[in-house]
Amino acid sequence: MSKPTSGGFTKTDTWLDWYDGPSKPRFQLPPGSVDAHCHVFGPGAEFPYAPERKYTPCDASKAQLYALRDHLGFSRNVVVQATCHGADNSAMVDACVSSGGRARGVATVRRSVSDEELQRLHAAGVRGVRFNFVKRLVDFTPKEELLEIASRIHLLGWHVVIYFEAVDLPELWDFFTALPTTVVVDHMGTPDVSKLVDGPEFELFLKFMREHPNVWSKVTCPERLSVTGPRALDGEQAAYQDVVPFARRVVSEFPDRVLWGTDWPHPNLRKHMPDDGLLVDFIPQIAPTAELQKKLLVDNPMRLYWPEEH
Repeated sequence: MSKPTSGGFTKTDTWLDWYDGPSKPRFQLPPGSVDAHCHVFGPGAEFPYAPERKYTPCDASKAQLYALRDHLGFSRNVVVQATCHGADNSAMVDACVSSGGRARGVATVRRSVSDEELQRLHAAGVRGVRFNFVKRLVDFTPKEELLEIASRIHLLGWHVVIYFEAVDLPELWDFFTALPTTVVVDHMGTPDVSKLVDGPEFELFLKFMREHPNVWSKVTCPERLSVTGPRALDGEQAAYQDVVPFARRVVSEFPDRVLWGTDWPHPNLRKHMPDDGLLVDFIPQIAPTAELQKKLLVDNPMRLYWPEEH
């Protein structure tokens, strides 16, 4: 079913609509599990998209996000500011405030943000800022500006989320290691999973985590990283097998510094839109024991986003 964008916005024509018939996962999530990476888009009629955006999404509201949360069996969400909304965090903040304490947020802010605005975001549930280095999604922001922002939000106990592509890690290494906060890497640094898991590119990312204990990783977005996609196996779907060795390696080596999330509603996918139920069934493939699953889904996100309850 097509999901038209409201507010007079026309969806990017190559953008796939998110899948509105997710299966019920076979994997039963541990009690208190957190979907630690998801988004809301608009609705555009209420929360207009940024004029400088690189794409226009289909609407994906907080009500639809929280319905998915309940369907999949999560207890909480971390709502990450989408680039299509720029530095206007209104939709994300509204989703957090409306959650009854069951959502935290990751914002996008500019150097000009006031201390009062940072305090307002904190009160709404924001606990981090996102720095995006994917050139097709955002325009370049000077690194000295980002370092200034990081120093300011560090005083609030927030962290920095970084989104980049694996080939750019060598050039960004010095900047990332200069950040004064906990640093959370989106999607394992988007490795090329057609390469060897013990090859030099992914080994550099693992070295980054080994040498810097303030660095965490989201083992997310197999649907974005996979070359093979979900494949039929004995009449069932075994999801994203080419991504499993990479994510399992990160979970096994850094069990106390990993997070997982759906990435709903899966921004800017053009070839394959995942079934979120199958994404949940990916979890035991990368975190095969109950202890690892609890760390990944409950203990780690609670420690980072709800430390007062942990």
